[in-house]
Amino acid sequence: MNTQISSATHSIDINSPRAVFDFNKNFTEYLNNYYTDEYKDLVIMCIGTDRSTGDSLGPLIGYKLKKRLKDYNHIFIHGTLENPVHAKNLNDSINLVYKSYNKPFVIAIDACLGKFDRVGHITIGNGPLKPGAGVNKDLPPVGNMHITGIVNLGGFMEYMLLQNTRLNLVMKMADTIATGIPYSIWKFFKNSQKSRMN
Repeated sequence: MNTQISSATHSIDINSPRAVFDFNKNFTEYLNNYYTDEYKDLVIMCIGTDRSTGDSLGPLIGYKLKKRLKDYNHIFIHGTLENPVHAKNLNDSINLVYKSYNKPFVIAIDACLGKFDRVGHITIGNGPLKPGAGVNKDLPPVGNMHITGIVNLGGFMEYMLLQNTRLNLVMKMADTIATGIPYSIWKFFKNSQKSRMN
């Protein structure tokens, strides 16, 4: 759970009819700017747990992306409903990524809490996110870029709010992100000269 969001982010309203289009446009822009030739493998780390509705955004996205990106040899998904990446195994998961992959570019995805008027917004930003900040956990920052979904209010009774977050909102966010990422990746590699995958 992350509440520390960089000011240099793009925000997408999940209830907008243009949500998927806006996500694709902004996510592709971030790939073009930051996934440079110094990196090779692309790792998408979806953080959260299926034991809490509000914190299930990451594992839901990982579950969907695992199927949709299975034909890419140099894209790897960590954090699914079956094998979530959460507070207890985050350090080990980060270490595994940097030991296992070739010059990985890591995209970290997590749910977060925020202000009332920002609930239902997806943010895309450069640099790492800080998982656990919203529930006062001291976890390592992760990601060369990040995607967060603001699933509920922050500031009080965070664990209770996570348990009482509407699954409908989380699923709408997961569907938008898990639809947008494969399209943007396809477009990115189609339009680039990079030869990292088939």
